[in-house]
Amino acid sequence: MNIFKKTILTVLASLLIIGNVYADKVRIGTEGAYPPWNDTDPSGALVGFEIDLAKELCAILKHECVIVPQDWDGMIPALLMRKFDVIMAGMSITPEREKTITFSQGYATEPATLAVMKGSSLEGMDTPQSINLNLSGSDVKKALKTITAALAGKTVCTQTGTIHQNFLDSGDVGSVNVRTYKTQDEVNLDLTSGRCDVALAAKASFVEYAEASGKAVVTVGPNLSGGAFGNGVGVGVRQGGDDAIGKRDAKLLKDFNRAIDKARKKGIISELAIKWFNDDVSM
Repeated sequence: MNIFKKTILTVLASLLIIGNVYADKVRIGTEGAYPPWNDTDPSGALVGFEIDLAKELCAILKHECVIVPQDWDGMIPALLMRKFDVIMAGMSITPEREKTITFSQGYATEPATLAVMKGSSLEGMDTPQSINLNLSGSDVKKALKTITAALAGKTVCTQTGTIHQNFLDSGDVGSVNVRTYKTQDEVNLDLTSGRCDVALAAKASFVEYAEASGKAVVTVGPNLSGGAFGNGVGVGVRQGGDDAIGKRDAKLLKDFNRAIDKARKKGIISELAIKWFNDDVSM
């Protein structure tokens, strides 16, 4: 009888957790230091493309959400420790990250590029406008060879723990002298101060910084996608399981996929992308 009662109570507790999956606010982790994806304004408020998109997705789901700031290098560990429920932080969908967490469908693309100060010898690099590292054609190989030669002997700055660092460490452009930073702001500052010869990040981040600061930062070389750069940016969620908590996470993933579908069909993602990027980077 005691075993029966214990089993019933366990089942009821599980159903209570699942049934009240959104009884509390949905907590969304973001960096708040990666404009225009996410940023912090002078008043301390979180702003940016993903901040607006998160609000729209939560409105579609009819759930109250709270956005939680988190340093980039602790983003996935904080998700796994349940500091928040999902990640919306310009995080690209990559096979390496999918070993630890799962992702919604992509909601935006994040082409990467190199940036230098105006007058750099790297300006005018002869490459195609864009290359996709998932392709292995002669144009891609030629462009990588050109980039390899251009970066030889240069100090390349990038944010730690990002797809950009992964690319520089991959060997696709040879052995590179890489200097890493905790935030993109630090990368930008050292690029403009001359402590970096060249930097690698999302193209939108350099464009945003140049416009906001008035610094003579220019992008060079091709827009880079595929390979180490992943397959678009999505909502990061803990991997679901068979227990009640795992089912809760699986429901979160399903719900965010549904909300992204609706937001896309209504043109919301496209509209927000144009607002923040001056370009439709929506997927």
